[in-house]
Amino acid sequence: MGIPFRLQKIGHVVLYVADLARATRFYTEVLGLKVSDTYPDSMMPGGMVFLRFSTDHHGIALVGAAGPKPARVGLHHMAFEVATLDEVFRARDYLQMQGATIVYQGRRRAGCQIAVEFLDPDGHHLEVYWGLDQIGSDGRARSAEEWRQTMTLEDAVRVAPPGQDTTLHDPALAARVVAR
Repeated sequence: MGIPFRLQKIGHVVLYVADLARATRFYTEVLGLKVSDTYPDSMMPGGMVFLRFSTDHHGIALVGAAGPKPARVGLHHMAFEVATLDEVFRARDYLQMQGATIVYQGRRRAGCQIAVEFLDPDGHHLEVYWGLDQIGSDGRARSAEEWRQTMTLEDAVRVAPPGQDTTLHDPALAARVVAR
């Protein structure tokens, strides 16, 4: 049958950085990216800044080093976009059948994408997602009160943020959501 989903593009990259303020200044002042959202240290140790260069909520995100000496600087994770929500479900099933280690599934907070996150054979954190928020010409991101974090794909379908259509088009996938 082949692979039951198609990666469309690298959607975003998340980097660990030694100095979050310095890195944010570089990406905004030198490269011209715009800040979409931020997480304080209480939501993500070291803090996090989501940056955009298109209408996607984020194309790059930065995670600050926690503590005086950074334990890690480099890749946090890389994400691939697929065209449909159905493909995220198919990707999860396929990756499980291939023996990949699934580390998260559901909807995160800022950006509200529905995703399955997993490890490649070398331990790199990867994500397949659909439904990343878009930022309009007004430059405003969805408010934090509208985020709907979930811990399963099924809950992500059932608990959608305003305006996100989580209709599954494959009747077999839709039936699985109802059954859970």
